[in-house]
Amino acid sequence: MFENPRFLAMDDLSERKQPFFFLINFLMDEVRIFTRIEIENKTLLIDFHNVTNTNFCHTEQSRSVEWQSFPETLEDYKKGFEIVQENLRKGNSYLTNYTRKTEIETNLSLEDIFQFSKAKYKVLIPEEFVFFSPETFIEIIDNKIFTYPMKGTIDAEIEDAKDILKNDPKEKAEHYTVVDLLRNDLSMVADNVQVKEFQRIDYIKTKQKNLLAMSSEIEGEIKPEYQNKIGTILQKLLPAGSILGAPKPKTLEIILEAEQYDRGFYTGIAGYFDGKNLDSCVMIRFIEKENEKLFFKSGGGITHQSDLVSEYEEMKNKIYVPIY
Repeated sequence: MFENPRFLAMDDLSERKQPFFFLINFLMDEVRIFTRIEIENKTLLIDFHNVTNTNFCHTEQSRSVEWQSFPETLEDYKKGFEIVQENLRKGNSYLTNYTRKTEIETNLSLEDIFQFSKAKYKVLIPEEFVFFSPETFIEIIDNKIFTYPMKGTIDAEIEDAKDILKNDPKEKAEHYTVVDLLRNDLSMVADNVQVKEFQRIDYIKTKQKNLLAMSSEIEGEIKPEYQNKIGTILQKLLPAGSILGAPKPKTLEIILEAEQYDRGFYTGIAGYFDGKNLDSCVMIRFIEKENEKLFFKSGGGITHQSDLVSEYEEMKNKIYVPIY
């Protein structure tokens, strides 16, 4: 990864305790920074718990939602999946996040989706993309750093779904791998890194299907040389391990070969620095507008234990909007 001067600009702002919002794409070669004035002028719409610039009332979506997705065939999905599996067999990676791009049709605009979806983190870039993410990347509070890797989902309606998710060998291995990866990542910028909560299960309600998602909590104390250097910290930690895999450099090569499409800002990072603390998220649950068509990007972690059909179904299951 090359040095992007925009990360230095983020360092400058954070050292001067100037609030800003940012978007960083997956490959870290596009970084957008928004000042407080741009946020107030609604250059983009944001709805985080610590910053919002919308006047939308959180009312129910009154009209019925029309929603169709047109996922690629299993045979097409299999082409990239086999590239991933071949590299896993060779030991080039032990976890690779493989994602696809699916055309969707809906009677909702990007603005509607932003307004009516329920999520911890929501951002709309008009005429470009919207996301409604449940996944925190890192938080920095009083020079402590926290991350909450989210890996593993299951249909909540399945009997004993919680126990199945926590004990499924593939999901468990994937979760252990990401927790270990992010613990090591945090250790680059923090001391006393430890896992505080392991395999927490969260309920995600959607119109199409209710899901259970598994996450853990890791925390540490920012090293003195990284305090008030938001850009440097992010550049050290990115791309996010939960949507990349491990080891990072080789796994990125595998992803680019297997996916054959541009993720863009999908699986990148968005965040807000309020002048003292940082909250940020992984840009998943992501819909992009391209040539007047809408595309939903989704995927999941692949290990040597992964089953082709199960992973294909998981990729399709994640094509939803949390409107209910």
